[in-house]
Amino acid sequence: MRKFLAIVAVGLLVTVCVSLADEPSRPAVSPGLSTVPELNDGFRQLYVLQFPEARSTFHTWGDAHPDEPFPQTAIAASYLFEELYRQGVLTSDFFLNEKKFLKGIDGKPDAERMKNFRSALTKARSLAKARLAENPKDPEALFALAVADGMESNAYSILEKKHLDALKKIKESNQYAKELLAQRSDAVDAYVPLGSANYIIGSLGAGARFMLWFGNIHGDKKLGMEQMQNAADNGRYLKPFAQILLALAARREKKSELAQKLLKELTQEFPSSALFQSEYAKAMGRPIPAEMRPN
Repeated sequence: MRKFLAIVAVGLLVTVCVSLADEPSRPAVSPGLSTVPELNDGFRQLYVLQFPEARSTFHTWGDAHPDEPFPQTAIAASYLFEELYRQGVLTSDFFLNEKKFLKGIDGKPDAERMKNFRSALTKARSLAKARLAENPKDPEALFALAVADGMESNAYSILEKKHLDALKKIKESNQYAKELLAQRSDAVDAYVPLGSANYIIGSLGAGARFMLWFGNIHGDKKLGMEQMQNAADNGRYLKPFAQILLALAARREKKSELAQKLLKELTQEFPSSALFQSEYAKAMGRPIPAEMRPN
């Protein structure tokens, strides 16, 4: 009997081991859909405009986790956020200027910064698509692709004024985000590309929106602000980004109380951020000290 039980036990152990070997490997962490302290530190550096320091933090964690797409997405975000800041995009001056808001910056973005931005995007997409090849519903991959395409849409539209390319990327970002949210309702950072796209497209004139409708590209300002509000309330890494976007959209929509509330929260959480401090001062009708302006 003992021999029989031992054989059964060995058989069960082998079965379990074979079963585990057949399972696709799962990462020990889920960096994009949980809060990794090191990555969170990097994003906090980003929001206080310490761009090289943020990139160094992201690179360090990414080098230790070379199969994860999200650190590369974060590196790309650092370059894009820096360029948007340098160009004055993340300000009420830009959002309240109808021509700039709908058509993009004056001049051209920094070529080296954009090269580095797209290099990080390429790496993020390559890693994400490798994961999708193993599991078409991999949430980390879907999240990385949704954010990557959303960021590139912003770059095309605002910085490079390639609006047709931007619309294509918006459509792709929306699809990835919707697939992700269908299985992970807690992935609220994905509402940032969704919400910003809805708001921007919804801000276009009726004629432009009608033409986009034929390409199955839709926009809704109200829905966009609701989606950004969700991310501003419940987001992880992109919560402050959602807050500043929503605050600037609120100023554009003459919702002063909402803008002031969001900007006050940002200045309290990031007191050393010249960006948040200056925008809060503007929202409150106060003068802007020279040291708070972009270099």
